[in-house]
Amino acid sequence: MILSAQNICKAYQDSHRTITVLDGANLQVQAGELVSITGQSGCGKSTLLHILGLLDDSDSGTIEIGGVQVNSRHPDAPFIRNSKIGFVFQFHYLVEDLTAMENVALPLLIAGKKISTSMDEAKAILGKLGLQERITHFPNQLSGGEQQRVAFARALANKPSIVLADEPTGNLDPANSLELWKLMRQLNQDLGQTFVVVTHDRELAKLADKSYELVQGKLNPL
Repeated sequence: MILSAQNICKAYQDSHRTITVLDGANLQVQAGELVSITGQSGCGKSTLLHILGLLDDSDSGTIEIGGVQVNSRHPDAPFIRNSKIGFVFQFHYLVEDLTAMENVALPLLIAGKKISTSMDEAKAILGKLGLQERITHFPNQLSGGEQQRVAFARALANKPSIVLADEPTGNLDPANSLELWKLMRQLNQDLGQTFVVVTHDRELAKLADKSYELVQGKLNPL
């Protein structure tokens, strides 16, 4: 079991009322699975993903990654986020002053690898994603689909156990959205990469091995 979430609850205080976002959500993800989570806008999908990725804490419940119970305050949380979890967001969050290769090399450099090694590995990853001709381009020289591919390459740089993707196709047109999902499936099959993908697109969500809908704070299988 790569990831296990048990009875995750999260609520926010808004003026004089409490808004419950997650109310006993459960999720089990096996190695090599592609899992999608869908639901209405504002239902708590991103909140759940942030908790799974140790970027936020739940009010109650437990998260286990690789069989170890962790949360965002765990002493090893920064190491786990950098080495075992890859993140892809709706907005690519690439560093505009860095080339595609330099953006992908960042997690490797943070992990302590040499510059030359980091650049070589970044170049290789970008090549696998069909961007070998774009490695020296800056983000503003790339299309939206290419920018998101670079973001995926960066997420894969440290060979994480799991990649968490939050609306990765949210800013793409239908054709590029489908291409990105095909890319995830290819990486899933060729590399055995595990993915948990939050999406508002129910049709694309069906391309996953397992699909869930977040309703009233709980995950229901589709």
